[in-house]
Amino acid sequence: MKPRTFASLLVLVLLGASLPALAADKDKKHDVDAIGERRVAHRSLISQEKEIAIGKQYATEIDHSAKLIKDPVVNEFVNRLAQNLARNSDLTIPLTVKVIDSPELNAFALPGGFLYVNSGLLLTADEEAQVAGVIAHEIAHAAARHWASQMTKATIAQYAMIPLIFIPMSYPVYYGVIEAYMNGVPLAFLKFSRGAEAEADLLGLQYMYKAGYDPSAYVTFFSKIIEQDRRSPGSIPTLFASHPPTPERILSSEQSIKEILPKREQYLVSTSEFIDVKAHLQTILSNRKKSDKKEGPTLRKRESADRAETETQTPSVGTEKDEDKPPVLRRRD
Repeated sequence: MKPRTFASLLVLVLLGASLPALAADKDKKHDVDAIGERRVAHRSLISQEKEIAIGKQYATEIDHSAKLIKDPVVNEFVNRLAQNLARNSDLTIPLTVKVIDSPELNAFALPGGFLYVNSGLLLTADEEAQVAGVIAHEIAHAAARHWASQMTKATIAQYAMIPLIFIPMSYPVYYGVIEAYMNGVPLAFLKFSRGAEAEADLLGLQYMYKAGYDPSAYVTFFSKIIEQDRRSPGSIPTLFASHPPTPERILSSEQSIKEILPKREQYLVSTSEFIDVKAHLQTILSNRKKSDKKEGPTLRKRESADRAETETQTPSVGTEKDEDKPPVLRRRD
């Protein structure tokens, strides 16, 4: 078999392995009742076990470099919220959730179900449902295996260059072709990334809906960020800088809510616990800043600081929590 023929066949095999779910599964992506029993994960050359191992490696690096919030009140709330969404999703692997001490409005999912939520997201959101919407979006990325799919496409792109190796040409011409081809790859991946974001929007809305949250809160949060950027250009958070919340995505999400999600009389919008946790988190961060200023250049263990803050703050949250305030419900017009 000629080298070019072999390479072409290899690319076709890899392409077939990277194709998304069958047509029947695609139709089920719009069926909320089929959540958890349908296939939304894109096919990939990377096994799920390998994906989890890679994600765990990345997570270890982040845990060592990032400043994590280790307060049990904050972590328990965020983890419970995320796990509830995961149970009402298509995710087939365990979800590990951690909170990072960062003012940036951000949340991201690593390969293999490792989810990180910035404190800035919790403090910026007005309602619990808004936080749920962002987390559901990230869970959708993990459920659809977007990272593994993108890596598979990158592998295919590399193998697609094999035939050029066997074509007689001078080195300058050969590298010129490679450079021209690779310069076009980011554009192709950008198109895929936007497609993945659109799919994560669609799935995330369904997950938060099934968990009982008002899906329109996700759209409201998008609008809030856009308005913030209009008032202060360049202030758009990191999460939305690479994948802007364009008006098209907002309109698409609104259309999905209208056409796919059956109307309900009531939705979970927010809870008194979310308000308490926000206040508790704000106090923790304020105390941490004061402590850092007093200590100056001296070093301290982060674990000890978090434990000390927890001991001083947890009782106040628990007192309000014991009041068992009812959740805030809202009828969607």
